Amino acid sequence: MKKPIIITLALAAAFTGATLLFSFRTAATTHATDLRNGTPPKGCVFKTIYEGEGLDPSFVLKTPAEVLTSENRGYDWLTAAQNNDGGFAAGSHAHQEVMDPHAAPSDPATTAMVSMALLRAGSTVTEGRFAAVLTRTTEFLLTAIETSPKDALNITPLTGTQIQVKLGGNIDVALAAQYLSNLMGRMPCNDPKHDRWLNALNICTAKIQRSQTANGSVQGSGWAGVLQSSFAANALESADHVGADVDGKALEQARDFQKGNFDANTGTVATDAAAGVTLYAVSGSTRSSAKEARQAEEVLERAKKDGKVKADAPVSSAALEDAGLSRDEAEKVNTAYNVYHAAKVRAQSSEVLNGFGNNGGEEFMSFLQTGESLIINKDKSWRNWYDATTARLVGIQNNDGSWNGHHCITSPVFCTATALLILSVNNDIEALVAQGATAGK
Repeated sequence: MKKPIIITLALAAAFTGATLLFSFRTAATTHATDLRNGTPPKGCVFKTIYEGEGLDPSFVLKTPAEVLTSENRGYDWLTAAQNNDGGFAAGSHAHQEVMDPHAAPSDPATTAMVSMALLRAGSTVTEGRFAAVLTRTTEFLLTAIETSPKDALNITPLTGTQIQVKLGGNIDVALAAQYLSNLMGRMPCNDPKHDRWLNALNICTAKIQRSQTANGSVQGSGWAGVLQSSFAANALESADHVGADVDGKALEQARDFQKGNFDANTGTVATDAAAGVTLYAVSGSTRSSAKEARQAEEVLERAKKDGKVKADAPVSSAALEDAGLSRDEAEKVNTAYNVYHAAKVRAQSSEVLNGFGNNGGEEFMSFLQTGESLIINKDKSWRNWYDATTARLVGIQNNDGSWNGHHCITSPVFCTATALLILSVNNDIEALVAQGATAGK
């Protein structure tokens, strides 16, 4: 039987990689012990947000000093923005000019983004610099989910928030689901709150799946609804890996919708659901095709080692069939491979990145999806992306430590959380390397 593995998020950037690895191995040992006396509860699948086995150490990149400074300023500003109910607020679309983080009611979408940023910084609900903040955000989200009407597609009665109007009316449930999946992946399987987290996650996945349309997108599209659908696809993918009740067909349709926004043969981008903005569409296409693209490469590499295909054979449907995949599966992952490699180049081009000439929250989210895609695919080009994107973010940080958008999603809370998720993405790389090291023991 394969040894069960669980990862913790990388420790705060001030700690060394050696400390991270020690912490990770300790957690893995503890969780293995938890499971010796019985079958693990549903949801203990021990995989990260990136749904893969460990990366090799060449992917690890020490966080530059200027990025660490930028992060710490951002965390200080962000944690001070928490509302008394434990949540965080983006504010209403009707009043985008209001930058006071306490001037609006807390909303689940923003609270979930902040929570994911603090998880990636190295904390959980039980330990770390932000444990107290995360305990309160998690309770806020759980209460919202558990008290939402069963037949509702979202988890909040709030409408007209900046996040909903720009990304989609049901974005709160997608982001809350992704946070819960990430949280469960970092906590022991025998945690007394495990069942509550899983039940809440199942409520979210059921709502996402009920809101799915025939083409795989999600109802309630906003100005750039393709991003809502992309994050819904990510949420289903992550929820599936921690044992939630995810319909495989729904997940496949969600991925196919994102991949369908980009034609790898012609370079044509479908931007109807992306407010006409290429970046939003291609970042979703890249993110949703990354895992299957990586699968294509790994299947072919194993087949070459086993002598099933020629050593110089490129990725193609025929080669993947020779490697042992069915015709349908070979065509599907080959399409994903072609979409990923074409879309990732387009997503990082100057023409696309410049967009409106300034950044809104949608741009930050698109940058985040591109970066995560490169890591999921084990793509060596992630370093160039990281250097360029972190330099861009550090350069536009506000004097008080926050970030805000200059159009569309202007909320400093939401933009700061998303910027911190991008700056600290290498924390998850360290965790994946540690995962691989522990798996080999």
